Amino acid sequence: MDQQSVTMSDVARAAGVSVTTVSYVLSGKRAVAPDKREAVQKAVAELGFRLNTVAQSLRTKRSRTVALIVPDIANPFYAQLARGLQDAMRPERYHVVVCNTNADRAEELLYLDDVVERRLDGVVITPQWLAPEDFDAVRAAGIPVVVSSDTGPGSLDLVRADSHEAVDQAVAHLARQGHERLGMLAGPAGAPAGDPRLELYRAAAGRHGLDLPAGLIVRGKHTREAGAEGLRRLMSRKKPPTAIACVNDRTAVGALEAAEQLGLAIPSELALIGHDDIEIASLVRPRLSTIRYPAYEAGSTCGRLLLERIAGRAGTSEVALRTRLVLRETT
Repeated sequence: MDQQSVTMSDVARAAGVSVTTVSYVLSGKRAVAPDKREAVQKAVAELGFRLNTVAQSLRTKRSRTVALIVPDIANPFYAQLARGLQDAMRPERYHVVVCNTNADRAEELLYLDDVVERRLDGVVITPQWLAPEDFDAVRAAGIPVVVSSDTGPGSLDLVRADSHEAVDQAVAHLARQGHERLGMLAGPAGAPAGDPRLELYRAAAGRHGLDLPAGLIVRGKHTREAGAEGLRRLMSRKKPPTAIACVNDRTAVGALEAAEQLGLAIPSELALIGHDDIEIASLVRPRLSTIRYPAYEAGSTCGRLLLERIAGRAGTSEVALRTRLVLRETT
């Protein structure tokens, strides 16, 4: 049969279901029993049916496309997050477009404008510099937004890391190792959402008797270069830290490289701990102690929330994914 002449009715007859059921399977608009879904998918494959997505988008006013807006696609954490999001969205025939902002506010705003202009069906975003009002146009257009970050701007669905216990365990471990002065390579200053990971370390340091003074906090981008420069600055202090917590693993790897160049023995002269547990954390030498945040699960959770929103669920949700301490060779 000519693929161009195959209709939904043909698929329905071959699968032994109604045209409505075929439509639900192809659109993902409603749940369909597994046996019926399998029958439809088999008939689609055998008949070579191809959905006219252009005509469908005009009829349903849906693009079947969502945006993932992240600050640094070179960070393997976001690659895993993207994979989790895609795996959640793909069974419902949604495509994911990845947008890299380089942690720049103008780029963040530009991509949000694109989401509205192109009438995408939803957006998952890790914002760096956006305030709640920056999402007004997206919300006014009725486009669902899910934020993947430690904190969220305003009343939006949020998937975040719950690192309270893991950070406390990390600082307790450093205290047992005899450390007294803790430094931190934190995120950039002035972000609207603040720096939640820095605040967690401040609180934990107070509980366990470690000193984390303002002079031992260096702010910068979440990059290896910033980590290397930050470590050099910290170790030039009159009283440098004996342990350093890093806002993420890329920063920690940069710090580890700089420590090697300075001839510092890790962990006997300086302990390092990262956050996220991207693949390189277990590949560098010495292997990086870190706090594991499940990036793939974060992405798939964002996808689930986005699908619920697209389907018309009202209200907002906040999902906290628990992290855990992974001790390796740098502490």
